[in-house]
Amino acid sequence: VQLQASGGGLVQAGGSLRLSCAASGRTFSDGTLAWFRQAAGMEREFVAAIRWRDGNIAYGDSVKGRFIISRDRAKNTAYLQLNSLKPEDTAVYSCAAGFRLIVSSMRNHRQYDNWGQGTQVTVSS
Repeated sequence: VQLQASGGGLVQAGGSLRLSCAASGRTFSDGTLAWFRQAAGMEREFVAAIRWRDGNIAYGDSVKGRFIISRDRAKNTAYLQLNSLKPEDTAVYSCAAGFRLIVSSMRNHRQYDNWGQGTQVTVSS
């Protein structure tokens, strides 16, 4: 499966951005699409994930209540709405796809076999 991410940019603290990740190349009915981020010098961090068939969602603790993940089944696209952005949200955001994931494994980057290119999000103070 191919993943195409878009929507990053520069925004002031408190602002919003929306990221998109379009999947193509195979049926996605049994898939989960997730966002991870990695700041310079830091480890990769789970942000959010959504399971395609039932809409089950998971969020990382640092973004819960501020970010919203959603999907458009017809477009095979997932969206990540980033609200109330903070400078510490600055990172490269990457989308990833995994298949037949159970809920408890949605946060684990090792469960995702397909990765799109990253998109830079920079939040200025």
